[in-house]
Amino acid sequence: MAADATGPTRRRARMKLPAPTGPYAVGTVSLRLVDRRRADPWVAGRSRELMVDVRYPARSVAAHPRVPQMTRGEAAGFDRVNNFGDLPKDRVDWSATRTFAHLGAPIDRRGPRPVVLYSPGVGDPRTLGTTLTDELASHGYVVVAVDHTYDASAVEFPGGRVETTRLPQEFERALKEGPEAVVALMEKTSAVRVADTRFVLDEVDRAFAEGRLERAPVGMFGQSAGGFAALQTMHDDGRITAAANLDGVLAYVSDDHDEGNLSSVARDGVDGPLLLMGMDGDDRTNVPSWRALWEHSDGWRRDLVLRGAQHATYTDATSLIPQIARQLGLPEETVTGLVGTVPAARAIGAQRAYVTAFFDRWLRGDAGGHLLDGPSARFPEVRFV
Repeated sequence: MAADATGPTRRRARMKLPAPTGPYAVGTVSLRLVDRRRADPWVAGRSRELMVDVRYPARSVAAHPRVPQMTRGEAAGFDRVNNFGDLPKDRVDWSATRTFAHLGAPIDRRGPRPVVLYSPGVGDPRTLGTTLTDELASHGYVVVAVDHTYDASAVEFPGGRVETTRLPQEFERALKEGPEAVVALMEKTSAVRVADTRFVLDEVDRAFAEGRLERAPVGMFGQSAGGFAALQTMHDDGRITAAANLDGVLAYVSDDHDEGNLSSVARDGVDGPLLLMGMDGDDRTNVPSWRALWEHSDGWRRDLVLRGAQHATYTDATSLIPQIARQLGLPEETVTGLVGTVPAARAIGAQRAYVTAFFDRWLRGDAGGHLLDGPSARFPEVRFV
């Protein structure tokens, strides 16, 4: 029995993602982007290099296979270093999960397609936001999900080269040096993400100029540090029309509810439309950086709380963690500690509805069913602050 428990034949959990709900099938390509004007901030002697996934509405997906959520190299890196501390190592087959995006399928070019960028949380790969990126593409958006190299757990480049996160070592060093070094590391991490995003915006502009994409408004969203990056980029770069922040603090602090060390977007606010969606206990009344952003912003804005949610509820963890727990016999506290008590289907449905409605309103000029105007009986889990 002991040999079976530790041997290579032990069963590993396999998961499925929820299918997108929009009218379009989804196509995808992965692109390596190199910013030759910028040295890599984490590794000396290299230009900054990124991987992005582009999701889009497809004209046809026949003969185009569905892509995995993570490559084998990315899955191995994610298994070693992830934000799900209570999960056992080498017991989850992260590379077995298939997305609903079809590799290389031809794009549906009927009409302009608004572009939405996605940035994940610190340490997370771009693929941990697949449910929402596939969803937006199924509703006609072109979605560009960005991996922040050496921040993300693991990034696999063409040819099989895998670059893993440097942040655990950087954080350990900063802790030894003291609080000022920790704040400096947070500031650097945020600045690198914004610079990455602005470079990706340059590439989107090039696609517009070359006619590969029809020119259209651009929005951005992200979870945790990715939500911070979305709003900070909107503050720094006028090319972002609207930004949604899924439970991302906007200050260089160790706890969302700590005062001080505000980012410039929190100090200055923004003029364009913004959406805040927080876990249970995070809203502008008790997150100082959100309160500052709210008070200094002049545009349309909403502050929503998903009752029963935890921080990772705004990632694919919402659907994946309960499946892993069932297959591996993990305690219920592991699930609720990571993704809260809100049922997965309800959490996913609410995120899809509100994020899509936000971009529909501000990138397409379509208020739709006025979901963002006030509380809805369809989503009693969502509280308007």
